[in-house]
Amino acid sequence: EVQLQASGGGLVRAGGSLRLSCACSGFPLEDYVIGWFRQAPGKGREGVSSIGWSDASTYYTDSVKGRFTISIDNAKSTVYLQMNNLTPGDTAVYYCAAVLTKIYQVVGLRSYGMGYWGKGTLVTVSS
Repeated sequence: EVQLQASGGGLVRAGGSLRLSCACSGFPLEDYVIGWFRQAPGKGREGVSSIGWSDASTYYTDSVKGRFTISIDNAKSTVYLQMNNLTPGDTAVYYCAAVLTKIYQVVGLRSYGMGYWGKGTLVTVSS
């Protein structure tokens, strides 16, 4: 059974930090790219960051560069998103998702390209 279990959301003040986790199982991780998306109230789903499991190549959307860091713990089959210097604009439900590397190379970090999704975790940043 394919599972992506996102966790680590919560309430934090502006300038604070959170670390999201995405525990992955049930599919051949080395063939996939793991992405983080977020969806703020009343807005569409936005690709935030991604990492290739086989080569650890990373991508960040402009608004989080220098503040967020994505990483892999192979031993735990888990992808982390370290979020620092959070702002109220980062408030959203965050989702992790997986896509075959060969598909990612064509479509990039787009929600329509993702094959598997986890349930979201809510991040709320107060001012």
